[in-house]
Amino acid sequence: MKVAITGAKGMLGTTLMKTLQGYELFALDREECDITNLALVCSVFEKIKPDVVIHCAAMTAVDLCESKQFEAWKINAFGSTNVAHACNRVGAKLIAISTDYVFDGELDRPYHEYDQPNGGLNIYAKSKWAAEQAVRSLCPNHLIARVSWLYGGNGPSFVHAMLRLADGTRPELKVVNDQIGNPTSTNAVADALQVILRCPELVGTLHLTCEGEASWFNFAQKIFELRGINQKVVPCTSAQYPTPAKRPHNSRLQKLVLKESGVYQMPNWEDALNDFLSSMNKN
Repeated sequence: MKVAITGAKGMLGTTLMKTLQGYELFALDREECDITNLALVCSVFEKIKPDVVIHCAAMTAVDLCESKQFEAWKINAFGSTNVAHACNRVGAKLIAISTDYVFDGELDRPYHEYDQPNGGLNIYAKSKWAAEQAVRSLCPNHLIARVSWLYGGNGPSFVHAMLRLADGTRPELKVVNDQIGNPTSTNAVADALQVILRCPELVGTLHLTCEGEASWFNFAQKIFELRGINQKVVPCTSAQYPTPAKRPHNSRLQKLVLKESGVYQMPNWEDALNDFLSSMNKN
């Protein structure tokens, strides 16, 4: 099976290139396939003729999207439109990576796949929601996989930021405690996709986050606990830590489709984090 990966040099793309087994992989990053160039995307896909395209390429710097809105729309929405069109043209299944941010975070429970997104709270969210709509419209043979609070490889991620800040120069770190989500490792997502690639009948939308939930404050505490770092962490509110882009208070995603299909069980977030930090220590 031929599997092309857009954004192959990004955090998730790098993990997929390293860990997917039993497939003929094609790494497509901006140099090989600029997704904002429709003619180029179609030409590359015609040459490769992939069976599946895992579309990871995106502008994911949430705050930067607020100041560079045109670029965010161009890459996330228009780029995904091009990828969807090219996939449909060559008959490839499209697995598009999306985000919990398509929801506004106002529900008092985890969001499942049948909840209706409302476009989210910021430009990144709105551009990714537009990307989802383009995928659904232009490539019927698709799977939209939503992830959240992702970390892996060399980052950048919350895990890497916390480890960098805990350098012994700060008596305490203030971390937001009123945003809740599912910390998820790229390894966990890659392991799931390894199985999902063998399930051509699985189409539509699914959530691929680790099981269990935490606030950013809880997440930071667990990072330092597992790494054996004596760093004081103090909870704060989102209002005390303002950012250019507004974040949802509830980023939790329920894996209803995975449960219904019986295809795969995502690991607990604490176990996945422990595995990731252990691998960092070995490296």
